[in-house]
This record gives sequence, C-alpha cells and structure tokens, in this order.
Amino acid sequence: MKLTSFDPSNQQALGRVAVATSEQVHQCVQTAKVYQQQWRQLPMADRVEIVHKAFMSVSPYSDELAVLLSKEMGKDIDRSTSEVRGAIFAGSHFAKEAGAALSPRADGSNISYRPLGVCAVISPWNYPLAMAVNLIVPALIAGNTVVFKPSEQTPLIAEKFVAYLNEHLPSNLLTIIHGDEEVGAKLVEHEDVALVAFTGSQAVGKKIMKTAAASLKRLVMELGGNDPMIVLKDADLDAAARFAVASSFENAGQMCTSTERIYVEKSVAQTFTDKVVAIASYYQTGCWDEPNAHIGPIVSQKQVTKIIDHMEDAKAKGAQVLLGGSVQHGNFFSPTVLTQLTPNMLMEREETFGPIVAIAEVDSVAEAIMRANDSDYGLGAVVFGQAQARDVANQLEAGMIGINKGPGGGGASPWVGAKQSGLGFHGGVDGHRQFAQVTVVG
Repeated sequence: MKLTSFDPSNQQALGRVAVATSEQVHQCVQTAKVYQQQWRQLPMADRVEIVHKAFMSVSPYSDELAVLLSKEMGKDIDRSTSEVRGAIFAGSHFAKEAGAALSPRADGSNISYRPLGVCAVISPWNYPLAMAVNLIVPALIAGNTVVFKPSEQTPLIAEKFVAYLNEHLPSNLLTIIHGDEEVGAKLVEHEDVALVAFTGSQAVGKKIMKTAAASLKRLVMELGGNDPMIVLKDADLDAAARFAVASSFENAGQMCTSTERIYVEKSVAQTFTDKVVAIASYYQTGCWDEPNAHIGPIVSQKQVTKIIDHMEDAKAKGAQVLLGGSVQHGNFFSPTVLTQLTPNMLMEREETFGPIVAIAEVDSVAEAIMRANDSDYGLGAVVFGQAQARDVANQLEAGMIGINKGPGGGGASPWVGAKQSGLGFHGGVDGHRQFAQVTVVG
C-alpha cells in the first residue's frame, strides 16, 4: 500500500511512500532493539560526534530540502529554508548539549542517565523537520535507538532528510516508517518500545497515553495550544498589534504557539484593533514561490473545513468580521480579523489553526486573566504592557509566557506546556534528561 503526498496549494501529487504493515512495524522495532545494545555501549563523546557529523553532512542539500518542504507543506521558501538550516544546526547543537546533560554528574551525587531502549518519535506536519529533530536527537544521544513516524501529510521531506542522515549514521540507529494514525498506534503499542515522544493534537495524545499505560511506557508529549494574548492599557500598541498579526498569521496560523485569542482592555481596544486591521491588510496569500505572498495554503481540506466551522460558529454567536473571513480558493484562507470574541465560541474554546486574529474587549485585567486561563490548554501565553505586565504573567497558566514578546525562552530553556498541552517536555538540560532513565548507584 502506498501513501501519496500532495502539494496543498494545487493538490498535485508530489510522490508516494510505502505504508508500513504491522509486520514491518514489528520488525523495525525488533531490529532497533538489537542494535540499541551496541549503540548504548559507545562512549558519550562518540555518540555526540557521530550525530553531530551526520547533521552537518546534510548542509549541502539545504536548498533541495527547502524546496521539497515548501511544496509538501505549503510554507514559503524563506521559512522552509530557515527550518531546514535550523534543523541541521539544532541537530548538531542538541547533540552537544544533550551529551553534556546526560553524562554522569560530577557533583558527588552518584546520579547517571542510562538509555531506555527503543524510542518511538511521532512528529507533526506544520514543522516536519524542526519538531522531529527536537525529539530524535536527545533520544539518540541518551543511547536509545529511534523508530520515527512522520505525519502522513509530510512524508517526503521526512524520508529525504532521514535518508541523508542515514548516509552517515550507523545502520538501524534511526529508522523511518510511514502511515496514518493506525500505523502510529501499532508503533506505540509495541511491547519493546520504551519511550514515546510525540508532538501533535491533544486528542491523539490522549489515545497514546491510554495505549502506553498498559506497559507504563515513558512519554514526552507536546499537545498543541490555544494561546492567549493580553493587551494592557499601557502597552506599546504598535508593537502589540505587529506581534498579534505576525503571530496569528505565522505559517498560515498553523503553529502550536500562534496567538489564537486576544483580550484587550476596553480603553485601548478600538485603537489596537484599528492598528491590527491596518497591518493585516498588507498580508497576501500565495504559493511558496510567489515573492509577495505572506500566507501559504492550509495543509489539507480537513483543516480548511475546521477553520470554516469555527468562523461560522463565531459569526452566528455575534463576532464581527473586519477583514477576510472566507476561503479564497482551494486551500487558501484569507487573512482574517474579527472582534467580539466570546467564551461560548469554538474559536475561544478550541485550537483553530488558521490565519485569524480574534479579539475580545474586556472590562478589567481580572477578566482578561480569567478568560486566558479558562482553557484545557496551557502551552504559551503573551502579555503586552508595562506596570502590571509581570504580575499578570505570573498569574497565567501556561508553560511558556512572553512579556512584550513571544513565548519560549530560547537558548537552553525547555519547550514545555502546562495543563493538557503537554506531558513531560523537551529542550534544555532537564528536557534532554527525560529521554533517559535516571539511575543512582552508590
């Protein structure tokens, strides 16, 4: 059986990959288990050097990979180029950082970090290389082997990237398989998978957790967000408006930390909204190679339908559409600004994942905080303001909170979600250590 990948801008077929059968999933895991016994015996410095060199070897293919990523996912060539080069750099950087984090500690605590075994990595389509690398590299450096299932929406870029890596990695260290949720479920339930590292939807994450419970597999999961932004009356409104539009429209809104709902103090709401509409009006949709396009296609018709459902629900419940609000053609959704967002709307309750700036006017800071926190999600959050900004940030229920900037600390900070936006986390010293078994000998 074959899986066909389509260009979301025109629905043309780009290529096909083989879908793994149950037996092939089993064989991949079994082979990975055997090889893991050899990989774990290598000194940490050797593992780091092998992974580092493999990622560096992909650099000459950056342009080729960027074009394929743009065609398959829909993002423009500049963003694809940044993702490809970023993934190569991150692979090398994380290898060294994880090597230091997972080496035996020299503080007299007798704590060491041992491999778990076979790690299943399941990654999403919106950042198909970046999100995968974040999980694959610490898993490998910890001494695990990896069986990798990319999203069925972006199999070709994953296949090509892994093929280049495997020209320089030892055999069976990193194996890729393809398929839909059913194939992913077979991988998760396999008795010899010790750790599941997943980035994707909350619904699928809950299924993985239920399946993994049977054998108490270790889990590292990032499960999306419905990120709020609070704009206080003393905020720099120009900066706040620029951020609101850029964050809401980034990657056509298909980013886990995109701003999904904005709460603005009443006294500045009209001024802020006018600035947002003015900025958003400059944005244009278009294919990956169109020089003036800022927003690419939505990845699939299924996702387009979800955005339309959220729009229709919002309008039926009183939202006012100030810009856009509809499908232009195919999978292209117009850049949209709407106001009068209310708590009973799907757009406030769920992750829309589209190019929409959704604004609510609030009577008080307390109301803004209450509505921002009234969600099962808790990945990122943002506050724009001066005097109260840090106090407000300290009251928000999210794993990553930005003050007058986007969420995520950068550098050695972990990528972490609160509430139902995650279980475990990755990145930084503590994140890398979640891919190993903490062991105390003394």
